[in-house]
Amino acid sequence: MKANLIFNPNGQDDVIYRTIIKWNTTWLFQLNSTKYSWAKSLYQVMVWNFWIPEKVSGLWEDATQFHTSLTEDEKIAYKWILSFLIFLDSIQTVNLPNFSDYITAPEVNLILSIQAYQEAIHSQSYATILETVVDSKDREDIYYFWRTDKHLLERNEFIWSIYQKFIDEPNDENFFRGIIWNFLLESIYFYNWFAFFDTLADQGKMSATGRMINYIRRDELTHVTIFSNIIKEIKKEFPDMYNENIIKEMMEIAVIQEIKWSKHILGKNIIWMGYENIENYTKWLANERLNMLWINPIYTNVVKNPYKHLDRLQDNNWDRGNFFESTVTNYSQSSAMNWSWDF
Repeated sequence: MKANLIFNPNGQDDVIYRTIIKWNTTWLFQLNSTKYSWAKSLYQVMVWNFWIPEKVSGLWEDATQFHTSLTEDEKIAYKWILSFLIFLDSIQTVNLPNFSDYITAPEVNLILSIQAYQEAIHSQSYATILETVVDSKDREDIYYFWRTDKHLLERNEFIWSIYQKFIDEPNDENFFRGIIWNFLLESIYFYNWFAFFDTLADQGKMSATGRMINYIRRDELTHVTIFSNIIKEIKKEFPDMYNENIIKEMMEIAVIQEIKWSKHILGKNIIWMGYENIENYTKWLANERLNMLWINPIYTNVVKNPYKHLDRLQDNNWDRGNFFESTVTNYSQSSAMNWSWDF
């Protein structure tokens, strides 16, 4: 594979011939002539979802609750979960342009640039939480927990190695594995942690952190949808490159890692969580994510979400079934100009 030119005077922009990768485009953003309607829909949603952590009030109350209301197990989980989330969004912010350099649909590149921006906002959010809630003497340890915890270091190195292999050897297989891993990172790796913060909020604890996490989760759902659509377009346009067995193999690795790390950090003493729920939730979620790619479940004995009671705390502005099929229901679309609105 070859990275895109910044400008290609000899390129072709005809929509009828455009493909998600490997197309000879000029790199002109002619956004009234696009092929992938799901990218246009996601662009609108992602722009409307704009937020900054400074607008989330109540973190000072969380700082008080952190010291007075959380158990020792909850304090440990709160801090070390932030450590992993900081790593995930840091590596996503840095790495997304490496994928974007090989995407040849301008409308898809546009939403990848918004995704990278949102990942940076998430990193700012975690920093804001640390500065407000956590004692200053603990912050450095949280940022660099991977230097002292072998489980986290092993996990971080595995994620990095998938991305680095594509950067070092940008061929078809490494690109495919890279975008699959991006999909898995966005769709599997965050959600036990989101459930932890929801569990605290359900008990009236750390409500401001919970609200910020809801904003982050809303963004992450769009990121999951971006990469599920990229994968499906590759299946349609480049069937020789697509490999369902690789997807299943990588999903199983992600599930094993997520369960292992979640048990390591959350232990047995977080209310409503526990080892059995962690394992069942991760496998249930894996089946849901595979369904987004039109792949049958691999954990057939898990059919229910054990954290269903937390649904009421999660963003309710989405019709979730439609969302995962990329049909967004909560915005008005102009018939004349689908890329902008009157504010």
